[in-house]
Amino acid sequence: MTAPEQPQLYLVTPPAFELEPFAAQLAAVLDSTAIACLRLSMATRDEDDIARAADTLREVAHARDVALVVADHTLLAQRLGLDGVHLSDAARSVRAARKTLGPDAIVGAFCGASRHDGMSAGEAGADYISFGPVGDSALDDGTRAEPDLFQWWSEMIEVPVVAEGNLTPERVAELAPVTDFFGIGTEIWGSDTPEKALAELLAPLAG
Repeated sequence: MTAPEQPQLYLVTPPAFELEPFAAQLAAVLDSTAIACLRLSMATRDEDDIARAADTLREVAHARDVALVVADHTLLAQRLGLDGVHLSDAARSVRAARKTLGPDAIVGAFCGASRHDGMSAGEAGADYISFGPVGDSALDDGTRAEPDLFQWWSEMIEVPVVAEGNLTPERVAELAPVTDFFGIGTEIWGSDTPEKALAELLAPLAG
């Protein structure tokens, strides 16, 4: 499968936020640009906080025909009636999540920079594979998902692929021909006007 010339956009929430102001920011971003999916990815382990955020953000997202998935919490995704789950443990939980959520739910898997993990997750039934970070990072061991991984994936594997983590306009330009989605989060949420930050990040696609 050849990746589309114009990758779709996949937004990721900040790990912590004030719900009402963030919902307003999110609405502005969704109204400014076509977004395919939103991932609720909160650092908290408080069920009530996650559920409250999910209920509010689902209303914002679904009003604009944007799917909402939650990071890792498969049972919460089921209980709250969300569109699916994004798993951060590569292939390990994919089959269980699919069994819990059913065939119509979105099940995605983050696989770092591992081609093997990506293939395993795809074979287990993931709807998409996410690789990253694609930009430089001092976190963990600094391993980066390089363009050749996306190039190989786009040529050999049919499961859609997401490029995420420390994106810059330069990385966007480099990866646009070989990825199906860009996963965008911290790159824009630190701005007072995230919709403008998003437009700047995606400027290479406009050309």
